[in-house]
Amino acid sequence: MKKKKSEFTDKVFDYTNEGFEQIIYFHNKATGLKGITCIHDTRLGPSCGGTRFYNYESEEEALYDVTRLAKGMTYKNAAAGLDIGGCKTVIIGDPKKLKSEEFFRAYGRYIQSLKGRVYTGQDMNITLKDCEYMDRETDYVSGGKRKGAGSTTPLTAYGTYVGILAAVKKKLGQDNLDGLTISFQGVGAVVQDMIQHLQKHDLKRIYFTDIDEEKIKQFKELVPLANYVEPDEIYEKRCDVFSPNAIGAILNDETIPKLNCKIIAGAANNMLKEEDKHGPMLEEKDILYAPDFVINSGGVINVYHEMMGYHKESALQTAEGIYDRLMEIFEISEKEGMPTYKAANIMAERRINRLIEMRKDHVETRRRFQWNIE
Repeated sequence: MKKKKSEFTDKVFDYTNEGFEQIIYFHNKATGLKGITCIHDTRLGPSCGGTRFYNYESEEEALYDVTRLAKGMTYKNAAAGLDIGGCKTVIIGDPKKLKSEEFFRAYGRYIQSLKGRVYTGQDMNITLKDCEYMDRETDYVSGGKRKGAGSTTPLTAYGTYVGILAAVKKKLGQDNLDGLTISFQGVGAVVQDMIQHLQKHDLKRIYFTDIDEEKIKQFKELVPLANYVEPDEIYEKRCDVFSPNAIGAILNDETIPKLNCKIIAGAANNMLKEEDKHGPMLEEKDILYAPDFVINSGGVINVYHEMMGYHKESALQTAEGIYDRLMEIFEISEKEGMPTYKAANIMAERRINRLIEMRKDHVETRRRFQWNIE
């Protein structure tokens, strides 16, 4: 048993050797709160990433998830043009049994103890109400009543819509969606919010699917002419844009051969089950993939502006930049001969490195100036 625990401890320190800045285990006995925070990178600014509440089978599983997600947030924030780093927190346990006011206020006190190194908000199984409880104890959570930004859904929807326009411009050479067919996998809040933007265009057809009967009903009421298809059939529908907006890992060995689209652009996270395998498979089928962590970054953009002091028009303007960032990614992909997911990672890394070099030179100059005065 001691050997097994030692091996697990070694694994935690391995992550710090791989460039993760800090891994923190936390616990509150009175409420049953326990979890892990991973701060991946704060070189561009304080780290930002949501909180996920999930009943993990083991600490090892939770550690793997939180580190993977924290690193992803560093790249997402950098690619979105934001001056913040990446982090993630996972709370371990059954949300249906543990949630309470005191539970989330205890979590808020923990976040406050990190003194601004971590700014958090909604993710899996965390609601706006949960964030409001946290907000009573910490200055570093989005979605609380004090800051006024509210839900991240509207900006996620708008950013995804802008990203679809960029992909259509690159692949099909047109500045609008007129005459196009879109297939939506998942029609929850983001897609329902996106409809107000899509109504500006003369779409030819909309296909959609979902596994939630209530969401299906809501979407039919919202878009009466949309065509419902069974979940397994959505991949094979002939369309210009296939838009995944539900679960991850949906682009895999089984689904990619079925695809009958020209573009993949949606708000779902981690669409590619295995990036190095399934990214090239999309290229072989001549399908343009808009990297998910770039196109769906409207949510974190909303949070960033909340951190800075929320102003709706400024947040919308930053979200509009998703169009230009995707066009830059498509250009890198084309010029340097790589899949778009890899081009997105490279764009993020280059921005981080450029800013670090800029700041390093500034600090060195300031230190020399101080030394000369003395």
